[in-house]
Formats: sequence, C-alpha cells, structure tokens
Amino acid sequence: MAPRFLKIEDVQEILNVSSQQAYALVRSGDLPAIQVGGRGIWRIEASELESYIERQYAATREKTSHPRSATES
Repeated sequence: MAPRFLKIEDVQEILNVSSQQAYALVRSGDLPAIQVGGRGIWRIEASELESYIERQYAATREKTSHPRSATES
C-alpha cells in the first residue's frame, strides 16, 4: 500500500525538481501541504500531488491550445 503522505524529498524526485523548487510550491500554496511535529516538517498528501500535476497539465493545455495570431511571433 502506498503511503498517504509524501516527504518533500519524494515530491522533488517525482517532479524532478530541486528542493528549493519543491519548498517554493508548498510555501506558495500551489501544492497544499501540512506541517507536522514540533519542527514543522512538511508532508504532502499523495492525492494533492496528483491534483497539482493534473492542474499543471490543464494549464499547459490551455496555453498551447490557443492559436497564435498573425501579430504574435
């Protein structure tokens, strides 16, 4: 059974991003997460990461689906 919560390091590996980029996603709220324990260790629910990935796919589709006008180069 897959774990419900992932560590920042797991997110880094899955998204193939740096630790700074992973922390930035969490701190900005783009990737919802919780802090646990006295030292505020971040945990990301696996379903939230999947939702984030789907939102990114949708945003990319939106950007790439609009035909460029003749004035855009």
